[in-house]
Amino acid sequence: MSTCWETFGDYALRSIGIGAKLLPKTDFTLCQQFTLIGSGLIWNVYFGALALLFGFFLANALALARIAHSPWLRKPAEWFVFVFRGSPLFIQFFLAYEMLVMLPRTGINLLGLTIETSWLTRAWAGALIVLFLNTAAYSAEIFYGALRSIPKGDLEAAEAYGITGWTKFRRIQWPTMLRLAWPSYTNEAIFLFQSTTLVFFSGFPAFSQMGDALYYANYFADKTFNPFIPYPIVAFYFVLLTLGVIWLFGRINRYLNRHLPQNTRSRIRLRPQLVR
Repeated sequence: MSTCWETFGDYALRSIGIGAKLLPKTDFTLCQQFTLIGSGLIWNVYFGALALLFGFFLANALALARIAHSPWLRKPAEWFVFVFRGSPLFIQFFLAYEMLVMLPRTGINLLGLTIETSWLTRAWAGALIVLFLNTAAYSAEIFYGALRSIPKGDLEAAEAYGITGWTKFRRIQWPTMLRLAWPSYTNEAIFLFQSTTLVFFSGFPAFSQMGDALYYANYFADKTFNPFIPYPIVAFYFVLLTLGVIWLFGRINRYLNRHLPQNTRSRIRLRPQLVR
């Protein structure tokens, strides 16, 4: 029997291909389950962090497009948000994978250059694109509502001081939008990290048994016929992850509200979403 420290050395980075190549087959220990499920959490953090990062910028662009006067900007943004908010995330994973595998395996020839496409069917890329587009749609709706909620008095005061155009947006509208939207955006970030557990249960496969936290929990549940150990471990890890997200976003929220009196600052409250 190996010690827990040896198990940690073998499996701590197993989900990204570093360490023991074979998964344990018998005599499953609690240490093995904690280590492997924790290793899989690396993928959940990867998906959530990058999707949030890229989705934040797209969401800002979509929110601005939605308040634009030009229908050529407004209508595509509205339909994008409607499609990704109106369909289940699991179905988006499935449809995206089915469309991506239809791309030529040899790549796409464009102006004499061959663009590889096989990497898009891998979870690290294809599933990330789906999560990025999905969270951008939800976040865009949050930012759009915040833009509509900016007090007119703030904008009129800025114009009275001669602050207009891009300067007004950069110094008044955008910071105010972030401040108003941040508590709701925090809940979107939390739910996005929880939604990453759908990746390896959708069309995107786990290559070489390198999956996320829920993938390894499902492995142990199938082998031991006891789901009451691995799945609570997953829940434990995600509770810790959620606390980390709340702490980080709470620090940002305090920074965004630093100029306001203490009694008027908005606070972050966790509001779990039951349906995505």
